[in-house]
Amino acid sequence: MEKPKFSLSTLTSTRSALHMAQIVICVVTFAVSYVWGHPLHTYWIYCMVVWGLCPIISLVVTIVEMFLIHKLILVFCMDWDDFTTGMAMMASLCTFSCTVMFANFYICRKCIWGWTVTILSVVCCALYCVETFRDKCDATRSATYVAALPGFIKILEAFVACIILISLIGYRGNPPLLWCIVAYAVPLPLTLLTIITNILTKIKKCLPFSIDRLTMIFLIISVLLYITAAILWPTYSFKGNPRPKDCPGNSCIWSIQFVVTFMTYVNLGLYVTDLILTCLGICGFKRS
Repeated sequence: MEKPKFSLSTLTSTRSALHMAQIVICVVTFAVSYVWGHPLHTYWIYCMVVWGLCPIISLVVTIVEMFLIHKLILVFCMDWDDFTTGMAMMASLCTFSCTVMFANFYICRKCIWGWTVTILSVVCCALYCVETFRDKCDATRSATYVAALPGFIKILEAFVACIILISLIGYRGNPPLLWCIVAYAVPLPLTLLTIITNILTKIKKCLPFSIDRLTMIFLIISVLLYITAAILWPTYSFKGNPRPKDCPGNSCIWSIQFVVTFMTYVNLGLYVTDLILTCLGICGFKRS
């Protein structure tokens, strides 16, 4: 078994240079946004969390690969190539959503800071997209789950669920909408648990039950919950609540509720697709 040791060639590789660029740009974006102001809006907080976590993940990946620790991880725990590709995909989605949110909510003609942060966020997204593209085109890297179709669908499900949860508004004192929050919240940890279990291949093989059948149960629960939310949220959000004439996209509650409605149907479609493909066994799942 190869022991961990420092690898200068890894540190000076194009991949490490890309990681360094991601770290620098994300940190600068985080700092500029923090200095610019503290709106304490859920979208702003979400963006700050993304710009804070992404460089940490890139730094950890760089350190692990620099000391060849990933070779030990591959032996004992999981497929490192699959994991890092999945993280790059998730970072691409998250930084893209930050760019859209910041451009919509915190930018104006005279807002120099807003424009600066948005441009920096675009660069962050581009860097992570480049890494994702490089990883997917590299034939030497494996794609066992996260980087393949099953895991990609799961990542999309988790991503859309996060967007829904940070967009929830106008639900207080309304029991049907409170139920919708439960319907949105429950599938997310189930999805994350499925992703983690499939990434940890060694642990997956040691389980006394079929993870595929458990995934099927999780998907059925998620689909049923999202069906209720798809009916209740638009019904009780827009009942007697037409779109106001003066409804700017960056501060209109009605528009945000519409975003939740739209994302609900998107995620319902993803879960239904995932369930169908899992049942048919054409997504890389081996039925047992």
